[in-house]
Amino acid sequence: MCGSELHSLPDGVQRVARLLQEAGHAHAPQMLDDAARTAQQAADALGIAVGQIAKSIVFRRKSDDVAVLVVTSGDKRVDEKKVDAIVGKTGRADADFVKAKTGFSIGGVSPFAHATPPVTLIDRELFRFEEIWAAAGHPHAVVKLTPQDLERLTGAPVADVV
Repeated sequence: MCGSELHSLPDGVQRVARLLQEAGHAHAPQMLDDAARTAQQAADALGIAVGQIAKSIVFRRKSDDVAVLVVTSGDKRVDEKKVDAIVGKTGRADADFVKAKTGFSIGGVSPFAHATPPVTLIDRELFRFEEIWAAAGHPHAVVKLTPQDLERLTGAPVADVV
């Protein structure tokens, strides 16, 4: 992307595209014809295994109201007790909290380019795959990357969180 085509993308996707471009990432966000609000929908649209979807789950840390982002493999379920042991007690985050803290709507939460940087953890299960796909700021937007790219772009630790 040279920059001019960014203006036709939704705001959240523009933020993600700029961050990826500035980081020298090889792939730009792609817009899908249909929404990919769930890992299964995204996997079906891309023709890949559901485990290759890097789904973003946002929690609310109770002690300071900070967003905690767990990027996990689409075929796994986050173990909140494991997350709490790493970052402190968390609770569910509603749609308004997610939008306010990340700048993204549920179903399109990117692992990076957040309005307010969250505490982020990367599920080690993503490293089973050479190629993964993550939401890119909108329910119709995805981006291709490797688990190592995800680690580099977020600066987040890899942890056992499932």
